[in-house]
Amino acid sequence: MLGQQNEPVTLRRDLEVTAVPAGTSETLPKDSLAYITQAMGGSFTLYFEGNLYRVAGRDADALGKDVPEVPTLRPDATDFDFNELVWDQMRNVYDPEIPINIVELGLIYDCQVARNEATGLRDVSIRMTVTAPGCGMGEILLEDVKDKVRLLPTCGEVNVELVFDPPWNQSMMSEAARLDAGLL
Repeated sequence: MLGQQNEPVTLRRDLEVTAVPAGTSETLPKDSLAYITQAMGGSFTLYFEGNLYRVAGRDADALGKDVPEVPTLRPDATDFDFNELVWDQMRNVYDPEIPINIVELGLIYDCQVARNEATGLRDVSIRMTVTAPGCGMGEILLEDVKDKVRLLPTCGEVNVELVFDPPWNQSMMSEAARLDAGLL
């Protein structure tokens, strides 16, 4: 596996995880030995008893790691600045099996930020896809995007729509992502 770390960790508490690629929730017991195979964007992929699991950044403490810091926004930040932070947050979402972020993979089709006049907050609408329609991680990645964008100061509603048209293909990847994946 690209980017494999295989760092052994002993779980410090029972840990809610997501099976890869099925997308189902499971709990790994405290004091279990697992291996971190990927640590990118604040989340982790664990290898435990022959299976891969995704661990959200908010649960990093169970692995003996630091929980990622909440992003900040200058008080005088413009909507453009906020939009850039949204994209930065999405660049911190990684497919648990591929060590490339979803932006570079070409999974984000559209991102719109609009000021909500009633609340004064910024509402975000995102259209994204997955590498294959049957991918069990689609909803998990979608929730990861929502969770990371919601952390942003002045963020209001976050709507992330999973779409399959146009179908994703490797040509949607950035040149850097194709190079990282060994496709160039």
